Parts: sequence; structure tokens; C-alpha cells
Amino acid sequence: MQVSIACTEQNLRSRSSEDRLCGPRPGPGGGNGGPVGGGHGNPPGGGPKSRTALVPRPPAPAGALRESTGRGTGMKYRNLGKSGLRVSCLGLGTWVTFGSQISDETAEDVLTLAYEHGVNLFDTAEVYAAGKAERTLGSILKSKGWRRSSYVITTKIFWGGQAETERGLSRKHIIEGLQGSLDRLQLEYVDIVFANRSDPNSPMEEIVRAMTYVINQGLALYWGTSRWSAAEIMEAYSMARQFNLIPPVCEQAENHFFQREKVEMQLPELYHKIGVGSVTWSPLACGLITSKYDGRVPDSCKATVKGYQWLKEKAQSEDGKRQQARVMDLLPIAHQLDCTVAQLATAWCLRSEGVSSVLLGVSSAEQLMEHLGSLEVLSQLTPQTVMEIDALLGNKSHSKK
Repeated sequence: MQVSIACTEQNLRSRSSEDRLCGPRPGPGGGNGGPVGGGHGNPPGGGPKSRTALVPRPPAPAGALRESTGRGTGMKYRNLGKSGLRVSCLGLGTWVTFGSQISDETAEDVLTLAYEHGVNLFDTAEVYAAGKAERTLGSILKSKGWRRSSYVITTKIFWGGQAETERGLSRKHIIEGLQGSLDRLQLEYVDIVFANRSDPNSPMEEIVRAMTYVINQGLALYWGTSRWSAAEIMEAYSMARQFNLIPPVCEQAENHFFQREKVEMQLPELYHKIGVGSVTWSPLACGLITSKYDGRVPDSCKATVKGYQWLKEKAQSEDGKRQQARVMDLLPIAHQLDCTVAQLATAWCLRSEGVSSVLLGVSSAEQLMEHLGSLEVLSQLTPQTVMEIDALLGNKSHSKK
């Protein structure tokens, strides 16, 4: 096992960042050009064993995510990890909102506005609102008639029902749970299926084989992890390489001003070593990062939603109050950049290395438009500004090496 990981890491180190992201460039003769020394086709004008025609391209900046800007929308697009899938750097989540906090009409307005402004990543889960979030999202997509190839749908599997066999990451539940999600979404496939936490009761080989199966069956195109540790992700990757299975392409992780170590210190290493990217969520800490806080929980905060009393208690704790004081300290920087604290917080999440997309949880069109404005703030986040933010927060992660 250790030899397999070491060999894989050495192979990844020997290739440039651009090669790992996009693969070999077509050769001078227009062919696809396999890996150096791979033996798949001969270079133009050379004998069967000639390799001199293969000239390595100049290396791209280390860790760089190829970013492009959509015409007419200003939305930025990045690769999902080092896969070829292009996703909007801002995605729309459905946790708490769809099927629960907001009406179906508001959900449609938000989804439509997001799509029209270039958002192409929409995230949900089988557990959200006991399946209602998936049904709402699926009904809206069906009524809109947008090209299926123009957007990316992700869902997460773990908590599917009350029965013992309706939760976890057994082969049975991964397959049946995903099929249930597809029925509610009214789709033939999802683009990414996430394991919505690790499962100590399911062997890693069984999980990876089941994820490979649903991809081979056309039920999903990629798979990823959510709230897994770096060690668990590496185990899944090495298992996939050992048995010629499909490895995960990204991890979903919570990331905001007060939850940063994993995204800043652990996931970038996985991105460089095995190409696993990051899709982050809760940039506003479930709505608590806002300058509107005045000692009470804001009405727009998820903590006011029925069933989220734990979040309200967390916000009103001593630790929560200290965090709110830090948010208020950031107001001068936000004013300097001519943005809101929410926009600053979202842009701050986007600047992290290896982050492919940040999922937004909004309950109105106005909130969505505010978040979309964070793209303009991102270009203003200079290293000096980031250092000022770190100094005010006082919680910057440091390497233990």
C-alpha cells in the first residue's frame, strides 16, 4: 500500500501542474500524444522507438487553477480539482433553504437568477429537508428545460431513511440511495455524487467499488467526499489505484473566517499530490458573519429555522460572541474595498489554494446578488489585505512541519 502511494506521488511530482490539470497537449502532427515513453503511437518522422519529437512544455505556476471568465456574466470558472470538469467558482447550495426555509417560488427565482449569472454548479443531498430539497430542485430544472449539458448537479449520500440499511456507505445504500436521489431529481444521472461523511462501518474498498460501479453504470460522472479527513481521502485514493478503480476528485469542506485549518493546511497537499480539489460551504458560518449582528441572531440566519436550535445556541455562546466581535473588526477593511462583510468573507474563501468552488446558501434573490458581487472583491484581495485580515482574526493556520 505504501509503495503504491509513494509511486503515485512520485509520478505526480514528475509532471508539471499544467500537465496534471489538462493532460498532454496534441503533438505537432495533430495526434493526442500519449504520456512520454507510453508507446501509444510514434512521433511524426521518427522510427518506432524514436522519442525525441516529444518536447515537454514549460511548467505552469505551481498549484495554479486555470480560471476563465464567462462572457456577459463575469462568472469565473475553474477545474474541479485536477479533473477536466469546469465549474463556476460560486455554486448554489440547497441546505436548509430549498424545501424548507424558502418557498418553491422563491427557490425558482434564486435558481433562475443564479443560472442567468453564470452559476452552473447546484448542490443538494438526499437528507436535505428529508428529500424535499431534491424534489424542489428537480421540478425547477424540469420546468426550465435548460440543456442538461449546461449545468452540474451534485448530491450527497449517507442519511437516506430510518431503516438500518437506508443510511451509511454500504454498497447497497450507495446504489439505492443514489437511485432514490435521481428519482426525486427527475434526472438520469448526477455529475458528482458525494459520500456525505465517512462510514466506519463500511470497508473502504466496498465504498470505492460502489462509487466506481455507479459511475460505470452512468448514474454519476464523478464522485467525491464530504467532511472526510485527509487520511481517509488518501486511503480511498490508494485503494482506487491498487484495484484499478475510480478515485474521488474533490472534498466538500466547511470553510469561513473561523473554520480554516483543513482547507488551508490539509487539502492543498492533497490537491498537489493526488489532484483532489475542494468545494467549500458555509462562507458566512451559516449566516452569522454579517455586520447586521447586534447581539441577537439575525432573522436571515439559518439559526432561526425550526430544527436548528443548536446553531442558535452556538451563535449566542461566548465563543460566538467573540467571533461576532472579530467580524465587526473587519468592517473598516470592507469599507476600504467598498463591499459588505458578506462579500469580503466569500471572496476570502475563494482565494484559498485548490478551492474549485464556494457553495452559497441564500434565501432571496437579493442575497444571491450580494454574493455574486464578491467576484469583484476577489481581484482586490492583495497579499497585504489578506495579512491585515489574518491579523484581525488572529487564527491563521500554521504548518506543524
